[in-house]
Amino acid sequence: MLVNKINLSILEWNRIFIGDLDFSFAIEITVRTLIMFSMVLLILRLSGKKGVRQLSLFEVAIIIALGSAAGDPMFNKESSVLSSVIVFAAIILLYRLITYIATKSEKFENIIEGEPLYVIENGEFVLGVKKDHTFAKDEFFSEMRQESIEHVGQVKTAILETTGNISFYYFKDDEVMYGLPILPHVYKKKLQLIEQAGYYSCTYCGHSLFLEAGQKKCSRCEKTEWVKAINTLRLT
Repeated sequence: MLVNKINLSILEWNRIFIGDLDFSFAIEITVRTLIMFSMVLLILRLSGKKGVRQLSLFEVAIIIALGSAAGDPMFNKESSVLSSVIVFAAIILLYRLITYIATKSEKFENIIEGEPLYVIENGEFVLGVKKDHTFAKDEFFSEMRQESIEHVGQVKTAILETTGNISFYYFKDDEVMYGLPILPHVYKKKLQLIEQAGYYSCTYCGHSLFLEAGQKKCSRCEKTEWVKAINTLRLT
């Protein structure tokens, strides 16, 4: 009985990891994979892009299409490499056509590529405050910390570019405002009830002002969660 169970277990693992794979086809899979991977790299290199952060949503869609076209010939006997080359050519021709039209029409370019979005203006969040836009604050805070930003009051303007990069413009030292701190150990000290008068920032929209003790509602977004604001200068 035990031997039968062991044999059955081995057969199951063989089915999961090996299946009906013909080992003579394994070498062909390797060759196919190297060819398709090299083609994808070549096309991306010819596009002139240096990294993922430089890609728009439209270009990401192109890469996904290329990956899908390259996938089947890597391991499927029925899919020839030539058929994928034809798909690649069609995708690149479409890409070239769309980019050409985009250079001629700014409106069309905005539809395809999207438009830059203001995230911060005058030390307060503008993106995500209205219900028509949402964004991940944790990820954005991480981007800010990498730019040596300690609180939102140091930032005059922040723009989310179509490539996913963020452009920051800073207040001069004598213009730095009280702002929402973004360092984790400070930001986590959230308050629903103000116990001591002082400057506080709304954790939702970043609006900062002097508050007396008590439960307060943000005049800008009507939220009731606060963090003690700081106005330290940015170290460069």
